[in-house]
This record gives sequence, structure tokens and C-alpha cells, in this order.
Amino acid sequence: MREFLFTVGAFSLLSVVDAALYDKTITISQGSLQGAAAFNETSAPSFLENWQDISVWKGIPYAPTTGGENRWRPPQAPPNWNGTFQATTFGLSCPSSSTGDGYGEDCLSINIWSPATSADEKLPVMFWSYAAGGASSQSTYDGSGMAGKGVVFVSYNYRTGPLGWLTLESLEEETGATGNYGLLDSIAALKWTHANIAAFGGDPDSITVAGQSFGSGASYHLMNTNATKGLIKGVIAESGLKDPYDPDLWGFGSDYRNMSWAYNFSDEFYDSLNVTSLSELRALDLSTLLTGTGTSTFIGFDPVLNYHSIPNKYIVSLDEGAPNNVPILVGNNYNENGISTTTTYTIAEYEEEIKSTYGPYAAELLSFYSPKNTTEATTAYNSIIRAGYATSTWSWAKRWSETSDKSVYYYMWTFAGAAHGSEVVYALGNLFAQSSTYTGADYLVADKMSSYWANFVKTQNPNQGGSHTNGTLPTWSANVPSENSMFELGYNWKKYQVAPIKERNAQLKYFHWATPDPY
Repeated sequence: MREFLFTVGAFSLLSVVDAALYDKTITISQGSLQGAAAFNETSAPSFLENWQDISVWKGIPYAPTTGGENRWRPPQAPPNWNGTFQATTFGLSCPSSSTGDGYGEDCLSINIWSPATSADEKLPVMFWSYAAGGASSQSTYDGSGMAGKGVVFVSYNYRTGPLGWLTLESLEEETGATGNYGLLDSIAALKWTHANIAAFGGDPDSITVAGQSFGSGASYHLMNTNATKGLIKGVIAESGLKDPYDPDLWGFGSDYRNMSWAYNFSDEFYDSLNVTSLSELRALDLSTLLTGTGTSTFIGFDPVLNYHSIPNKYIVSLDEGAPNNVPILVGNNYNENGISTTTTYTIAEYEEEIKSTYGPYAAELLSFYSPKNTTEATTAYNSIIRAGYATSTWSWAKRWSETSDKSVYYYMWTFAGAAHGSEVVYALGNLFAQSSTYTGADYLVADKMSSYWANFVKTQNPNQGGSHTNGTLPTWSANVPSENSMFELGYNWKKYQVAPIKERNAQLKYFHWATPDPY
């Protein structure tokens, strides 16, 4: 059982009208909670004018332990407590491919940052899902930057690896569905937020689900499941949404495995642990469980198309419309996975790499570039890869727009090396919470970037919401399906070409060739 810290008896501090909520006892259906101030006079960033009002609650359990008999079962009902729960430290992280100290199966907890001084404020809410191998306690996901712009920020832990995605026929026989326990966690955490966030000054009817990479996929699945219908106001999906024919869709969390593949992979894991029943598997200690086949990287433990928590194929949700028809903010980074800024290619190596990847469409793609040396060959290689994922997200947005009357805002992040994941701390406006040293230029970019994100949470339009008070934000127009463009965030703040149309069309033909049966 999770060890709760309580203050038993009456809360002694006097309530002050419009005082920060950390000075008050918060009551939800599970019991009473006490939070803490997010900052003090020493730690507060000078540009957060409302820093004295920002409260944080950490480690609130939204479900009991997922260990023992609860392994590979949907998250159970939230636990109750007596006294006042001291929500001042993060809960355990769920076991992942990058866990260190402080992880375990009693890990389903929620963290909240709120700038509200009254529970009646009804502030908009950002519900954040972390990337693969992550944990909600990471400083990358510190929510005080969003709170500084008038947004209630919620982060949470969810199961991953074999604990989150194991798919066995014996598990299906128990409940009628198997796999996607991590997604069921996300659904439960979202429902908990909807039921309880008003006590923290948030508006349960104004929740935007957001995340990056695998967390982008989690947000997309939350939009696409009937279990959350009507609970979501918007979606922010950073580096994760792609064309359903794109062979590189796999691995970003918005994809899934089919049942037969998942069964075979999970059976290998099961057999490697020398157990003969599901009860024996549940009885294994966690350290032994994590030695099973596939757990060294967790790659292969992924969402599964079980027609339950994931009700339809990816392309069906695009062609027929998702259960939650809401505005979406999506994008890519300039140097996403697949691009290395340190790898160089000779002309011969560049041509061979493109031919081995693009098959019958390699010649057409190579014809768009005429490198004369290694530097130009390397640039050409990266340009083709970049055009691929930019085209893929553009194509997704085009498909979405054909069945939805809601806006799509598509971006390309170009700042700070623009590697996969580099945009998160700028988008959340929490540079001050990181160990890295940032310049004034970094903070100016983060102020703009996080203002777009906060505006979108407030109004479902990155241009409206009053989040940016340091000058005027450049206008970011919604995506127009007929246009071959996105919006650049970082060095420039203007429209940006996806790829030359001929190259874009060649990429789309390659997708269909590489993946004849789309996701």
C-alpha cells in the first residue's frame, strides 16, 4: 500500500479570502488535501507576476496499487483516506525503460499546479501525458510555467512496458479485453480530473489533453475512445501524429499493434519467465518480472487494436471522425528522430541510404537534389527525411480536416537544435525549472511558445487568450488543407513550406507502397 502522509485533526491555518489555495484545505470525494506553494521569494522567476498565487499538489492517488492481483487489470476505484493528505511530494514513478530510484507498481498518481485563489475560478486545464520512459515528476513537465499564464496544469503517471501493454488471451478471458492498461490509466486519470479539478480552481468543461511523442499518442487515443466522449475541449499532439500509411508511424504511441502480433510478442515474454499460469505471473516480484523478454528496451510493448479502448483503426477514425471532434494543435521538430546532426554521408552513401529506404520511389526523390560534396549530400539526406515526416503530419491534418469542422494548427519547431523533445520545456514555459543554463533569447522564445500553448488551452486558438503580454504574437493561421504550409516556431514566426509539392507527392506515394494495409 502507498504510505500516505497525513495531518490528523482540524487544519489550523485560518482561511483567507482569495488567498492562494495552498493555504487552504482542499476537499474532494477521497478526502482532504493540503498542497504547497510552488515558489518562495528565492526560487520565484521574476517574470511570473502571479508566482505567489501558484499552488502545487503532488502525488494524489487516482487509483490504488497496480501490483499483485491488480496487475493487468483496469485501474481500480480511487482510494479514500482519513485526515488530511499531505500532497507535497511526488508519488512513485511507474516502472519504465529509464526508471531509476523511486519507482514501483503503486504509482498511479496525479500532480496539479494551479494559479487560482478560489475554487470558483473555473480556469482552463491542460492534462499532460509524458513521453515513453518518462515520469510525471520530471522537471521537464513542471507545470508552474503554464500556471503562470493562467492555466491549471495536470500531470499523471501511467503504466508502460509489459505492465501497461501486455496482451494475453488469458487476460482477455478475465474481462473481455486485453492490452492497453496504460491507456485505461490515462482514461481513469482524465475522468478523475474531470470529477475533481473544480476543487483546485479548474474548469472540468475546459480540459485540453496534451503530450509529446508517446504522450502525443496517448492524447490522440484519449480523443479517439468513446470512454472520454465529451470530456475534451482540445488536443495538443507534439511529434506524434502521422499519415496512416506512413511506415514510421510505429513507435510514436499514436500507432498500435494488431492482436496477433501483440499476442505473439506477449507470449514470448510470458514463456521467458517460466510461469505456468496468470496467477504465477502476478505473484512474481517486480524485479523478476522486468527480466522477461522484451523488457530491456520495452520496445514492442505498445497499444493494441483491441476494438475496446481503441475502438477503430487509425485510418477509420480519420475517415469517419473521432468520438471527440475538437480543435487540434500538432507539429514536428526540424531535427526529429531519423536525423542526426553529427552523421555525415558521402554522395555514394547518401544515394545508397535513400535507395535502401525508399525502394521504387528513391530515384524520384534523388532527382530533387544534386549534391556535389559530402556536406551537400548530408544536407540532401536530412532534407528528404525531414520532408517525409513533415509531409506525413501535413497529410494527417488534411485527412482530419476532411471529416472535421474543427481547426488544426500545424507547426515546425526550429529552435535550440530542434531535436526530438527539445520543444517541451519551451512550450510549457518552464526553463527556470531545468538544470541547463538558458539565455535571454531562450526565455523570449519560451514566452512566445508557451503563450501559444496557453492560449490554445484557453480558447482552442493559439492567437487568442491574452497569455502573451510582452508584445504582439505573430498570427498563426489554422491549417488550410489545400495549402502546402505549416507555421514555424522558434527562429521565425511565419508560414513555412512543408516540402516542394513534387517531393511531397513522392513521399505520399512511398507511404502507400511501404504500408499497403494502413494503420
